[in-house]
Amino acid sequence: MLTEELQEAASQYLMHTYDRLPLSIIRGRGCHVYDAEGREYLDCIGGIAVNVLGHCHPDLVYVIQQQARLLIHTSNLFYTEPQVELARLLVEHSFADKVFFCNSGAEANEAAIKLARRYAYERYGPTRFEIVTMYNSFHGRTLATLSATGQPKLQEGFGPLLPGFRQVPLNDITALEAAITDQTAAVMIEPIQAEGGMYVAEKQYLHQVRQLCDQRDILLIFDEVQTGMGRTGTLFAYEHFDVAPDIMTLAKGLGGGVPIGACLAIDRVAEVFRPGTHASTFGGNPLACAAAIEVFRLLFEGKELEASLSKGRYLTKGLDSLKEQYAVITERRGIGLLQGIEVLMDARAIVTDCLARRIIVHSTKGNVLRLSPPFVITLSEIDRALNVLSDILAKHVSAR
Repeated sequence: MLTEELQEAASQYLMHTYDRLPLSIIRGRGCHVYDAEGREYLDCIGGIAVNVLGHCHPDLVYVIQQQARLLIHTSNLFYTEPQVELARLLVEHSFADKVFFCNSGAEANEAAIKLARRYAYERYGPTRFEIVTMYNSFHGRTLATLSATGQPKLQEGFGPLLPGFRQVPLNDITALEAAITDQTAAVMIEPIQAEGGMYVAEKQYLHQVRQLCDQRDILLIFDEVQTGMGRTGTLFAYEHFDVAPDIMTLAKGLGGGVPIGACLAIDRVAEVFRPGTHASTFGGNPLACAAAIEVFRLLFEGKELEASLSKGRYLTKGLDSLKEQYAVITERRGIGLLQGIEVLMDARAIVTDCLARRIIVHSTKGNVLRLSPPFVITLSEIDRALNVLSDILAKHVSAR
């Protein structure tokens, strides 16, 4: 089907939950995707921080094919080798002792919320259940994760929300201290608020939060759904800040495009999940876990983690250079290959102009342009994207 035909069919059969770009993607390879008319585009959002190895990496495709021939799914009533092996890899490369697998970032955050509440319940009883999150945060679209999210516009029309959440400004330790009560079970933070405008947590702040949580026996949860699996140049973003959480959530890049989520925790917290307390039918299925194991292998043996670090620095330097040239850019925010530029205009106009030039970027919060390209992007492809951005910005404003 051509793009126009696909748009008409989508309008007829799909719920209108997305403002889609006028582009139909039928195949991809590396950092490039191709539409129904055969046009090639440079993908600088990578499935929104999902396709860390690009599209259809041959090694990942091979592993998925091989696993599909053996076993795609079985119940969690049984052991499967890919699930146990992936859990081992996550534990050995992180602060955590145990892992729970699910299917998405929202589900991983649901598990973290339930785990924190259960831990507090067993230690302090039913009155300790609140979780403090941040303004501008985004933790998912389920009712609990939406209640945790610090963006009222996303919550409108879905009330009453789940009780037990309160929000404070990111990087404001005084506000956090004031929000904590005897009912507080956990503090939940994204190291980088990707959906919320690319705001980065400050290192000193996270150290203060860790100290405060330790003093009050409050759990610290890091939502690394977008920042995990090498996106910031380290395997997990918390490594940049030298602060380890008690619980961490992953998804997006974990499976390289295959849906999978994970909730990681230290032993004393993880032990409150026992048979019957939490579960997921498809969580940790052999196909998804085999894909994630291959992502791990390519990050380390294939040197893609090192590539993320070096290319992230290159992209950062290029965006900073654009900021110096164009007054419309007020700030660059982000770490590694998770970057955003705040502009004094509707960023969606830039997205549209970039698409016309065969570059795919994304906007958030209305005035923030976001880039999260695959780690396999080359320096020349980064230059191409930066040059197109420069041309487009030059049309909207005068250079400094």
